[in-house]
Formats: sequence, structure tokens, C-alpha cells
Amino acid sequence: MNGTLGLSALVGLILVALAFDLLNGLHDAANSIATVVSTRVLRPHYAVIWAAFFNFVAFLFFGLHVAQTVGTGIVAAEVVDAAVIFGALMGAIVWNLLTWWLGIPSSSSHALIGGLAGAGVMKAGLTAIVLSGLGVTAAAIVLSPLLGFFLALLLVLIVSWAFVRSLPSAVDNTFRMLQLASAALYSLGHGGNDAQKTMGIIAVLLYSQGFLGEAFHVPFWVILACQAAMGLGTLLGGWRIVHTMGSKITRLHPVQGFCAEAGGAITLFLATFLGIPVSTTHTITGAIIGVGAARKVAAVRWNVASNVVFAWIVTLPATALFGSVFYKLGSVLF
Repeated sequence: MNGTLGLSALVGLILVALAFDLLNGLHDAANSIATVVSTRVLRPHYAVIWAAFFNFVAFLFFGLHVAQTVGTGIVAAEVVDAAVIFGALMGAIVWNLLTWWLGIPSSSSHALIGGLAGAGVMKAGLTAIVLSGLGVTAAAIVLSPLLGFFLALLLVLIVSWAFVRSLPSAVDNTFRMLQLASAALYSLGHGGNDAQKTMGIIAVLLYSQGFLGEAFHVPFWVILACQAAMGLGTLLGGWRIVHTMGSKITRLHPVQGFCAEAGGAITLFLATFLGIPVSTTHTITGAIIGVGAARKVAAVRWNVASNVVFAWIVTLPATALFGSVFYKLGSVLF
């Protein structure tokens, strides 16, 4: 175990973690509501309430496999101390604020993981990294949007075949209702995968200070606090990114919105059950591109999509750099 923190410092770090979780909800609100807003199924403020509710109750449906991965599967638990946690959180927060301001839908998840890896390496060198956990997470950067893309594309083809003889107005009305369900499912997946990352960070901090005993686990109060912070952040809404996700990549109708959300939700459910901390941003972006490409390749604004992909590529190295810098500051403060 690492050196014991004072109570005020420990509480302060937990509050910083919850602030990141709130910012994660705000930054990634677009992932849950962009399609349902852009198709005008729900007004923006009703949409964030809908998404926030399902963000919060997600802990009732999923285990804590992702929290376990983030807590012990990226950086070795014995390396983690207050300065490492501070570096990881502050590196991710700075990146999130920067990309939120620019309206770029980058990944809060990979920002946190990059910050944690950078801070861990700065403390103990490359031996701090759990290569298996980081490798799976890095692979998910590519695989989760691809799976979202193909599932959404497949759903569009299935729906088009199933409703080929239906009137367009009837199809539109049907999928306006179904999109409420798909948005709820995607918000469940978002809350289930993303909030667990902060749970893992807080739990490993408590573990490093001897509060969890010999076995790593996530206390119930940590679960509730993280889900609540995520839901509150979603309520605040990241409107700049909503605009990018909902209208700049491709034009969406209720059918396409349903297929994108359903494809993304399936991907998130699968990743969460497997304990893989994927990016909800990457997943829904891949799904939106998939439904756009199902109409025709030209329906996707590839210049916007390429800017999003560029942000994905630079997130891990950028936040690792930020995390290492803030680790140095944290080693002075703690």
C-alpha cells in the first residue's frame, strides 16, 4: 500500500473524481441524445431528462466488471497513489474541457485511461502498465466503432426489408415511438460503462489507502455517487457536441436514429458484460456513420467524420502527457 492521505485530501480527490464523472456526463450527453434530438422525437430538455434517468439506474442492470478493469487492469493497483489518481483525473478533465469547448466528440473514457497510464508510467516506468488490460482497451478503440457501424448498417437493411410495403408516414410514426426505447437502451449502456470507470478510480484510491481491506471491491456508496454524478452531468447537456453528432455527420430520420442507437446499445451492453471500458462516443459515432452509409456513401460528411477520428487517435497520447504533468504536480501536493 502507499502512504496514507489525510481525510481532507482523500475527500478532495474523491470530489475531483466525481467532478470528472459529472463532466463525463455533460461531455457525453450527446452520445445518448443526439439522434433522438436531431430526429425531433424529443425536445432537447426532455431528452436529457430521459437519458439522465436511464444513466442513473444503469447500476441495477450491470455488474462491475468495467470498474474492476479500470481499477486494477490498466495500471497495477500497488503503483496507484494519490498523485497518480490526481494526474489521471486532471489530465482527463483538461482534455474533456478542451474538446467540449471545440465541439469535438472525443472519448472521456480513453481520456481517463490515457491520463491514468501517463501518471502511472511517470511514477514507476513502463512496468506500471498492465499490458493485457491496456491492450484490450486500445483494441476497443478500433473495434467498438466498427461493431457499432456494422450493427447499425445491418439493422437498417433488416428494417428496410421488413417495412418495404409500409407507408413512409406509418414507418416514421412507428420509429418515433421505438426511438424512445432505443435511446433509453443506449443511455443504460452509457451509464453502465462510463460511470464504472470513475467507480474504479475511486475504489482503487480507497484500496491504496487501506479502506477496502485485502480484496479490491467497489463500495455501494461509490456506485450511487458515480451514477448520480453521471446523471446530473447528462442533465446539463453538452450542446456543442450534440450539434456535431446529431446533424453534422449525416442527416438522420427516426428509422436511422433507432438503428444507430440500437446498434450502439448492443455494442455497449456486450462490452460492459465483458468488462471492457469502451468509448460511448466512438461507438455511437460509428453507428451514425453506419446508418448514413446505408443510404449512400455520399450521405456521410466524411470531412467531419475524419476530424472525429483524428480526435480519437490523439486522445490517449495527449491525455497520457497531461496525466504525467499533473502527476508531478500531485506528487508535490500529496
